[in-house]
Amino acid sequence: MLVRLLSLLFFIQSISIHSQSSTKELIDSLNSINNHQEKSELSRKIALRLQKSDWDRAIKYIELAESEAKKIEESELTLANVYSTAGKMYASKDVLDIALQYYLKAYDIYKNSGNLEEVAKLENNLAIIYAVGNNKEKALKYFLNVYRYQKSKNDSVKRIKILNNIGTLYLNKNLDSSLHYYHQAYSINKLIKDNSLEVNVCTNLARAYALKKDKKKADYYFDKAFSLLNNDVDNIGQAFVYESFSEYKLKDKKYDEVIVNAKKALELRKENVYSYSGLNLNKILYQVYINKEDYKNAVYYFKRYNAINDSIHVEEKAVNIERIKLEQDYKVRTQIKTLIEQKKLFKYSVVGLVLVIGILILIILLIKYRNKNIKNQLEQEKLKSNMQALNESLEAKKKVLIGKAMAEIHRTDSINEILTDLKQIKLKTINKEMQQAIDIVLKRLEKNLNTDIWKEFEISFEQVHKSFFDKLTIDYPSLTPKDRRLCALLYLDLSTKEISQITGQSFKSIENARTRLRKKFDLTNEKVNLSTYLNTF
Repeated sequence: MLVRLLSLLFFIQSISIHSQSSTKELIDSLNSINNHQEKSELSRKIALRLQKSDWDRAIKYIELAESEAKKIEESELTLANVYSTAGKMYASKDVLDIALQYYLKAYDIYKNSGNLEEVAKLENNLAIIYAVGNNKEKALKYFLNVYRYQKSKNDSVKRIKILNNIGTLYLNKNLDSSLHYYHQAYSINKLIKDNSLEVNVCTNLARAYALKKDKKKADYYFDKAFSLLNNDVDNIGQAFVYESFSEYKLKDKKYDEVIVNAKKALELRKENVYSYSGLNLNKILYQVYINKEDYKNAVYYFKRYNAINDSIHVEEKAVNIERIKLEQDYKVRTQIKTLIEQKKLFKYSVVGLVLVIGILILIILLIKYRNKNIKNQLEQEKLKSNMQALNESLEAKKKVLIGKAMAEIHRTDSINEILTDLKQIKLKTINKEMQQAIDIVLKRLEKNLNTDIWKEFEISFEQVHKSFFDKLTIDYPSLTPKDRRLCALLYLDLSTKEISQITGQSFKSIENARTRLRKKFDLTNEKVNLSTYLNTF
């Protein structure tokens, strides 16, 4: 409502969307579009089409336009256009605080992108909203920004309108400032000679000088305004001049002139009498008739004043209720949107937390697996080292056994040689005492020679290779002691030649013994080495 009341004071650049297609056709075509840019733009147009007939649906489509714009990779300018449209929609409903939020969002985007034309449009809209909200400082800031831009563009018409707006902003607060801006507008208009603008500026100058109580200049500019009234000036512009002049003459108590001018203004506004201007004119007339003691006309205009006043108040109340409803609806929508975003954020947080926990568990499992592998490798290395030490020990003991067997063979050979030599000496000796002494030595040597060398070997072998002979006896009970000895020597991986040297038997005898042993082991037709087979024990 407040924006409509300021229609004479502010220049509002409106945007019209011309399209031959109906709203229904636009909605139908929306469902077949997959491109986010096109979908956002079409949703925005539909929202503008629906804002007067179906506000709730209009809001849904403007929200859809915003949602689609956010899906575009470089969405800033599209999003700014959506915010600007949303601001205009809420401004049309006088929900100025929400309109301001949207305008500021669009303003920031356009300013960052360097789009000066759109920035100027939004600064004009922001200036209007701040002016309505009595925030003179911000309104002036934005009006001056727009003025500088229009000056750089050399757009004189818009510059005049903005200067006129700024002058009106100061009218009831700082008359000198107000006159300064009005005179600037008047000077620029001299160059372009726009009759309609000059009427408006001259009227405002007259009003300002009237408030300043400079009657001479007030009369001058009112006369100038009246002299310019012609077909170029619309009814609203003409009514503004007559209304302002009637207010001026009311202070001078020139009642007849007030009546003539107020009635002319009402006649020019007959199509829109139920307005603040109509209310003001009827109030002026009934006050004049009271002062003239013409009570009949006073009652007539007082009734008209009351009717318009009631109508405006009813309309204001309806607008206020509608504004409150829209503000509440916006807050609810914002809260719902926030809750949805929080829900999404919570969902993503939970998923992220689960992923983090999963990754941590996986890391722990990997560390355990790695430690287990390291432990197994260490155990394998330790086992390998132990096996190597054991093999080395077995190899050493095997060498000891072989060495011991060889030593015994050499000892036996030596004793046999000594026995042979002593027997020859005995035969050659005549002395009986000597022969008796030789016999004693022979007996002792023969006693040592009869020592069971292989029994001692088996005991030593069993100490190194436990249970070998037990296993051999259990699996092959038919083996003779000689077979057992040969098995032990083959287990030590000795060759036939080495076994022949140890046992004192011929090479051929050992080969034959090996063949017999293969038969007993049932390995005649097997290509298995006898030593390898025995090592499986």
